[in-house]
Amino acid sequence: MLPAAHRMRRSADFERTVRSGVRAGRNTLVVHLVTRTDPGPGPAVGFVVSKGVGNAVTRNRVKRRLRALATERIGALPADADLVVRALGPAATADYATLGQELDGALRTAGRRRTERGRGAAGTASEGRR
Repeated sequence: MLPAAHRMRRSADFERTVRSGVRAGRNTLVVHLVTRTDPGPGPAVGFVVSKGVGNAVTRNRVKRRLRALATERIGALPADADLVVRALGPAATADYATLGQELDGALRTAGRRRTERGRGAAGTASEGRR
């Protein structure tokens, strides 16, 4: 279970993370990662699982799996990070191990892009849209 202190709840937090964060996608999911300016209790994670993934039973299963995977990886996230994990249609048929591998790969890519964006503060406007 994802600890309450690490759950993203407010729609404004979701919107800020998706709009201004770095994005990394895989076949089954997309992650959005942003650095918070205010100090918090640690990283916050939110999930988006739309009806495109499947019916309510399927969406809840995918969400439970993603929540468990995020709980296992919460310690590896920077303390000032907000993360949104958006499930894509193929997540409905993916097994737990596949979702874990794709989440790990997307987090590595997003972390690298976040670091690159931080170094290139005087970069071009399109730099963050890779």
